[in-house]
Amino acid sequence: MSDMPAQHESPLTGQKLPTDRMALLFMVMLVTAAGNTAMQSVMPAIGTRLGVADFWVSLAYSWSALLWMICAPRWARLSDRRGRKALMNLGLWGFISSFAFCGLTLMAGLNGYISGVWTLLIFALFRSLYGGLGSAGPPAVQAYVAARTSRQERTQSLSMISSSFGLGTVIGPALAPLIILPFLGLPSPFFIFAAFGLLVLVTLKLRLPDDTPSYSARGRLISEPMSTGAAGEVYDAEQHDENSADVVAPSQERLSWRDPRLRPWLITGLVGGHANAMILGLVGFMLLDRLDLRATPELAAGPTGLVLMAGAFATLLAQWGLIPYLKMGPRSSTLWGMALAAGGCTMVAFSWSLNAIALGFAIASLGFGLFRPGFTAGSSLAVTRAEQGQVAGIVASINGAAYIIAPAIGVWLYNIAPLEAFAIIIALCVFLLVWGRRTLQPDEVLVR
Repeated sequence: MSDMPAQHESPLTGQKLPTDRMALLFMVMLVTAAGNTAMQSVMPAIGTRLGVADFWVSLAYSWSALLWMICAPRWARLSDRRGRKALMNLGLWGFISSFAFCGLTLMAGLNGYISGVWTLLIFALFRSLYGGLGSAGPPAVQAYVAARTSRQERTQSLSMISSSFGLGTVIGPALAPLIILPFLGLPSPFFIFAAFGLLVLVTLKLRLPDDTPSYSARGRLISEPMSTGAAGEVYDAEQHDENSADVVAPSQERLSWRDPRLRPWLITGLVGGHANAMILGLVGFMLLDRLDLRATPELAAGPTGLVLMAGAFATLLAQWGLIPYLKMGPRSSTLWGMALAAGGCTMVAFSWSLNAIALGFAIASLGFGLFRPGFTAGSSLAVTRAEQGQVAGIVASINGAAYIIAPAIGVWLYNIAPLEAFAIIIALCVFLLVWGRRTLQPDEVLVR
């Protein structure tokens, strides 16, 4: 039975997706986010066991962030023409193949069949399958939901789907140390999540009807899932129906990154995003040193997973709890976020016990969890409704750009001078706190 809407049907007819299909689409997003953050829990230990410098390990899996940023807009545009289910299938195949081949490569390196350098080079090559093809899935899932729900149902449905990324960032680090199997070793999470992905793919093929889109409903771009990234954007149903002006009219001037309305918010997103990415990139390697686990790196997956999970929980608390409960506006959310991030990073810098590091990282993540929605909302409110599609693409590019090189830079600085690396991260947060108080528009002006 086809899931294609009838010719007379429009997004305003009270339509909603069946619960089983919503659950399936939720799982498509969840498994990719959880797998990605589980990888973050074990890669520092794997790199140490391979004898490869921390910088190159971080750079190897940061590479996919660049491909994600380049390819995701292309897949979003193709989803209307090729069908959303086809793009979901492609995204899952990218995830499954990348994780399976990366796991095999790491096993070969850990067992001495290839050198550590070649292991990382081949790993980076197979990791590109995730950034290049895996980025097709999230926009297709969101577009599928947007095209098949009414205006009244769409915001709730899309918020639920987007939240799966946030939930995945908690589940991934929590599961990673529990699924390290004796016969597979540290690469176990790669194989386990590839198997989860294959199960979801088979279910998707059997249970989700083929679709031929009858009208445009493009999914908003999101950056590659990271353990303290955004929990998912909440959609405004008014801005995502078939009559909304998300597409630039031929006569409308294209929105510039240098637009004076946007410039302060984009600087905020770029500077704060780099601070977030830097501490996220180095924390796993720092735990190896602070807990004296360099000689036994296989024991580091548990503590690393615990710290990343604490950070992910704090991020969700900020985005799902504090912001809506306190009704924080973009400016206040951004400034409070930077204050908390600076305090949390300072605590991490001077902590040597697991509990203290986890608490400090959670406070920092709470701050970054407040900052990201503040920057996103501030950018959106700074421009007109007709420019929302353009600003969404710019914001997605800013979010993705922070994870291309900043994690590797953070690790490189940490290996040269650990405290100075944290000082730079803290300085970025303090700069935004001071500069933002003078520059960012007050919340009452933005929401008029």
